[in-house]
Amino acid sequence: MILVLILCFCINISLGSVEIPFSATLGELLGYRATEDSWSYIIWEYRLPKAFTAILVGGGLSLSGLLMQTLFRNPLAGPFVLGISSGASLGAALLILGGGIFSFGYVLISDLALTLASSLGSILVLLTVVAVARRVKDTMALLIIGLMFASITAAVVTILSYFAKAEELQQYIFWTFGTVGNLSSSQVIILGVICFLGLLLSISTIKSLNALLLGESYARSLGVRIGRSRNLIIIATGLLAGSVTAFAGPIAFIGLAVPHLTRQLFNTTDHRILVPGVVLYGAILLLLCDTIAQLPSSSYILPINAITSIVGAPVVIWLLLRRRNMIF
Repeated sequence: MILVLILCFCINISLGSVEIPFSATLGELLGYRATEDSWSYIIWEYRLPKAFTAILVGGGLSLSGLLMQTLFRNPLAGPFVLGISSGASLGAALLILGGGIFSFGYVLISDLALTLASSLGSILVLLTVVAVARRVKDTMALLIIGLMFASITAAVVTILSYFAKAEELQQYIFWTFGTVGNLSSSQVIILGVICFLGLLLSISTIKSLNALLLGESYARSLGVRIGRSRNLIIIATGLLAGSVTAFAGPIAFIGLAVPHLTRQLFNTTDHRILVPGVVLYGAILLLLCDTIAQLPSSSYILPINAITSIVGAPVVIWLLLRRRNMIF
């Protein structure tokens, strides 16, 4: 899978509105100067940050989806069930759509301001969920509370949309399409550090995740501290899903489907295999979706959200039809 990831990474960098020969791309990455100066600029200033963003977004969403499916023992759980990503969407909506209700007047919102607002929204919801998790002992009740958080934020966004101007609505809708191509190198580094912290927390809970597959009572009998493990899983999911949504927008399908696809590929429920597996699988899949979204040799770029659903949903349906009982 690592070799496939490297191949998809190089293909993603080679293809785009300006087609760069694969050999020139490899040479540039290995330190050999490309024959065209414009190729070097495109690779280092635009395509490399975009490809690294796709890897971080795909791996982060897939891992957070696996954590939620295991914690709630629900195959339909995804990275958005706790409302953390909805909090990021609310932060973006307050910044973009707030002019219509707070009389800011329409202004073009910068990418940095949008990222900060989304991050603040996801952090606030994460802190709220962690505080609630300390008081609520039932995991299913926590799931319902998370869904209620998502419903509340969706209602607020609807109200803001009702009073917003046409230009503000258009900018917010474009943000909801999701993108991996708007981040600077410094923003990619920040996203990478946050995702790395989320990965470390996830690795520290692997034993607890395996025990939770058989229920909380069984996990307690093995000496697992349920409350501590649940808080670590929630924080890891918040870091992964919240940061990805803040930097790249709400990207659908990846977090829900990739854990199932990885279980089918490896035919196991052992998280020692699934944790690195979903990270690699998610990164590969989002790189492929981004390559398709670029419409190689064309100036058009399709919304990444549309591609992830169009490409991914039929694959899951096909797997379900081929194997009626999905491993969980």
